[in-house]
Amino acid sequence: MLQSLASNSCVRLIQSHKSTWYFVSLVVGYLLYLIFGAVVFSSVELPYEDLLRQELRAIKKQFLQENECLSEERLEQFLKKALEASNYGVSILNNASANWNWDFTSALFFASTVLSTTGYGHTAPLSDGGKAFCIIYSVIGIPFTLLFLTAVVQRIMVFSTRRPIVYIHTRWGLSKPLVAIVHATVLATLAISCFFLIPAAIFSALEENWNFLESFYFCFISLSTIGLGDYVPGEAVNQKFRELYKVGITVYLILGLIVMLVVLETFCELQQLKQLRKMFYLKKEKPQDRLAILEHDHLSFTTVSNSGTAQSEDKTQTFVSVPTLVSPNDDPMIQ
Repeated sequence: MLQSLASNSCVRLIQSHKSTWYFVSLVVGYLLYLIFGAVVFSSVELPYEDLLRQELRAIKKQFLQENECLSEERLEQFLKKALEASNYGVSILNNASANWNWDFTSALFFASTVLSTTGYGHTAPLSDGGKAFCIIYSVIGIPFTLLFLTAVVQRIMVFSTRRPIVYIHTRWGLSKPLVAIVHATVLATLAISCFFLIPAAIFSALEENWNFLESFYFCFISLSTIGLGDYVPGEAVNQKFRELYKVGITVYLILGLIVMLVVLETFCELQQLKQLRKMFYLKKEKPQDRLAILEHDHLSFTTVSNSGTAQSEDKTQTFVSVPTLVSPNDDPMIQ
């Protein structure tokens, strides 16, 4: 009997706090997913990092043996300076000195990566004035970019998603959730084809050292605004039509970002995903519940007021009421 009562109380407790339990499970699942990613990345990449470190040590040791006049301290200073310059996008190699990082097209590409929060990191401001301007430019430009993208996506959604779904639903009489799912799938397929597969093939043809996987990897990292910066197009030696190429990449990034937002918004409007999101949200008070609470409070206040008035009237009658005398002879004290 006690066990059944305890189980019933636990079930009632869980049911009364469903959204809280769902949210806790979501947080735990997200943390486990982070740990899973860290374990996989560490197990896959750590051997390659160790191999690269060993190769660099061997090359450095061999170089010092072949050049005994050069001390290890001077070599370390030289390599440190070269790596610092490389972090700012300036290479010490002779075949890379022809490419400038801050001509107009390169600066336009940099501005687009800053405003879209992609931030490849291959180029960074060198001067204090450039760093200060980058801060001010980002503080104003990123909200401006979000406003711009929101307005553009809202207008595109009307013609690309909402009207086609309503038209097919009313014209052919199909279920609206089914039409929405099929439409979202078709839209996602077109977006992947036009902004991932085809551009990956183009990049693999234009970039000498990129294969198709690396080109597809660049497209995904860029349009998802991750922007690791390990692959940046247009940085090869003697790149043909480099200025036009940079402008084309800038246009591709902006259009691709808009398309990705349209696809995500289309999937977010699916009824199934809306129900899934509601599982983790706090329930809002409905207008009926608020009215019921207000009516209950009003009734309670009225009852308390009426009871208080009645009690005060009784007290008044008890302490204030005096018998009415018709004549002096009616008073017992006089009698």
